[in-house]
Amino acid sequence: MQRKLPPFVLGLLALLPLGALAAPSVDVRLPAKFQGGPQMGRLLLMFAPVDQAPGEEPRALVNWDGEAIPFFGLDVRNWQPGTTRRIDDTAFGFPLRTLSTLPPGEYRVQALLNRYETFRRGDGRVLELPPDRGEGQQWRRKPGNLYSKPITIRWRGAAGTPAAIALDLSEEIPPVAEFKETPWVKYVRIRSERLSKFWGRDTYLGAFVTLPAGFESHPDARYPLVINHGHFPSGPAAWRETPPDPNLKPEYSKRFKLDGYNRIQQQLSWEFFQSWTGKGFPRVLLVEVQHATPFYDDSYGVNSANNGPYGDAIQYELIPEIERRFRGIGQGWARFVYGGSTGGWIAMAVQMFYPDDYNGAWIACPDPIDFRHYLTVDIYADRNAYFMPNRFKRTPRPAHRNWLGHVDTTLQENNLWEYALGTHARSGDQFDVWESVFSPVGDDGYPRRIWDRLTGEIDPITAAYWRENYDLGHILRRDWPRLAPKLRGKLRLYVGDMDNYYLNNAVYAVEEFLKTAQPAADAVVDYGDRDEHCWNGDHTRSNAYSRLRYPQMVLPWAVERMLATAPPGADVRSWRY
Repeated sequence: MQRKLPPFVLGLLALLPLGALAAPSVDVRLPAKFQGGPQMGRLLLMFAPVDQAPGEEPRALVNWDGEAIPFFGLDVRNWQPGTTRRIDDTAFGFPLRTLSTLPPGEYRVQALLNRYETFRRGDGRVLELPPDRGEGQQWRRKPGNLYSKPITIRWRGAAGTPAAIALDLSEEIPPVAEFKETPWVKYVRIRSERLSKFWGRDTYLGAFVTLPAGFESHPDARYPLVINHGHFPSGPAAWRETPPDPNLKPEYSKRFKLDGYNRIQQQLSWEFFQSWTGKGFPRVLLVEVQHATPFYDDSYGVNSANNGPYGDAIQYELIPEIERRFRGIGQGWARFVYGGSTGGWIAMAVQMFYPDDYNGAWIACPDPIDFRHYLTVDIYADRNAYFMPNRFKRTPRPAHRNWLGHVDTTLQENNLWEYALGTHARSGDQFDVWESVFSPVGDDGYPRRIWDRLTGEIDPITAAYWRENYDLGHILRRDWPRLAPKLRGKLRLYVGDMDNYYLNNAVYAVEEFLKTAQPAADAVVDYGDRDEHCWNGDHTRSNAYSRLRYPQMVLPWAVERMLATAPPGADVRSWRY
């Protein structure tokens, strides 16, 4: 028979602060058998309700949207194999701030260590960062990251003494499988002298090069080069050399609300291959670049204080090597660039920063190209990124909406989610990467914050740096006398007027200038009516389909412009067979 506590004891316990009870915690063990020595990184603890996506591991469910699961992050250093680290209320959580606020219930629990390494940069700074290991800065599947097998627990929370919970980081994510070349697709990987000097270690750039039909049978042909910029590719996008798999199990796309979207992807990828190898399709070198940094899956293709000279490395090391190996023409009039979202920003930036080296940019749904509209923040005029200015109320700024304008996350929520994933801009996600690209180096050696992550207070010094170096709209206005003759007719911008991330607002601001610019810009700016991210200029198909057809849209325009602007004596024949 269980002994009952006297009423006066129960009364005293009720008066005690929550922290006087046994604080909830979870112990995570680094196995003694682990051979990697002492570890450092971001230790994550994730809780997935048992009824939420039961077939998925908790690490796959960490997100900021309406289905976000609670997780908690803790920086660890000098973690010795065979010892444990305790996650308690000192860990920073999202969407719940502390572990003690996790409601009682049944959860699938998992821990993961996103491992960091020491980088001794050429500028003398020493940083602890997650290296790319061939996966494109994806902590959920980064080779070498350690994780526990999910277990199911009954969490009692702060209301009572929880049962002891211990997780073992027994599993290690395996290396990425090597890409297998085909007669059509080749892989190029080079050591960059510029980047290796900056990072103080060997640093590489990669690229997938899709060869035109007839490449082998036309040995004297030299080809234009078209770069598709975007997130870290594992192979050529929308490309399939075999017919669709008839036995493929259909999958539902929540984003596009389509059944069997994986089948649609295979079908359109196969159709692209047929077009590419058929008669009359443009014969060009189609390139997708791998340029992950220790901060993100993509460098944004420009030089920056925190990432190093990626712009110059791509332009002056990687591209010449590709053109040398695969008989590229190697001149600016015969190079084009395109991309959407991150790739859209890159396409516009490299066309502006290297105006003589490209002959056109197809810019779809670009990341903010005018920082007066940094999503829903004006980083120059606003004082706080998280709340609208008002003396008597705090209205949160939205960060993500659907085509009806319904908001499912705020700027504050997005940023706190990233902060739980990693401090010092090490989350591997969007706001942190923008700081790694746009910001100067902070006093601690990491990117200087554009705003305080906890309060949202904007730093005007950092904002001024962003303006002069990476605000593409401002740079256009400031440098137009110099840029005008180099950019005329080269810019084509496309965005949905209900872009999920409010990216259309910055395009409006840039369009305002381009329409009245003198000398004339001859730019194209177009909007998709009620279209979401990432509309790319196709008024005849939905996003779900048009996003898989970029080359069919871009390449005919590229060839048309090349033929119209090629200098006297240029080779406009050898590749047109």
